[in-house]
Amino acid sequence: MATPHNAAKKGDIAPFVLMPGDPLRARWISETYLQNPVCFNSVRGMLGYTGLYHGKRVSVMGSGMGCPSMGIYAYELFQEYGVDTVIRIGTAGALQPDLPVRHLVIATKALCDCGFAAGFAPDRKPVPDGSLCQRAQTLCQERHIPFACGPVVTSDFFYPTEQGTAPLLFANQGALCVEMETLALYLTAQSCHGRALSLLTISDQLCTGEALSHEERETSLRLMVETALALAEG
Repeated sequence: MATPHNAAKKGDIAPFVLMPGDPLRARWISETYLQNPVCFNSVRGMLGYTGLYHGKRVSVMGSGMGCPSMGIYAYELFQEYGVDTVIRIGTAGALQPDLPVRHLVIATKALCDCGFAAGFAPDRKPVPDGSLCQRAQTLCQERHIPFACGPVVTSDFFYPTEQGTAPLLFANQGALCVEMETLALYLTAQSCHGRALSLLTISDQLCTGEALSHEERETSLRLMVETALALAEG
């Protein structure tokens, strides 16, 4: 059952998986929220754990940075390990001036500033599972968590390029924020007949220059993680 990137055996991974980009964040989530977490993967340092959350088996695993890395791990989870649902939990830079740091973004669509989509049929839309998206909105409303719903842009570029900062151009198309993995998750989930949703915390305001400190990021990310875990409860 093991793949070139994942040492897990059949049954090691739960049907519901949380995927932060950072594998060390995956370890922190497992140690903070899961009961009796067991590490199922450390290949290439991409840590993955399975444990219990309120009595339900949940896994959490890093995705790495960028579409190629997300595409590899998400594909193997869906196709090789029988995973049903993957929730991306990550940070993003706001492209709209009225979207403050700490806000949660529920990504209803991924606009493309990357090459990953070229491997999929042009009529395949990078959108999330509708029921997960609606449930996440309801949870945020019930818990009084500040959030916004809308398109995000997935980019290959973290730093400005010689041709300018392309993600900022997507603000005119309604993109709320920029990140690096959502499009790959959505397209991969659809092609593998799985369910996916991307939850993002605004860590940087690209219009104003405001950014969260490392300490503030941890506090803000807790709301996102707890929302994602609540989705596992149905």
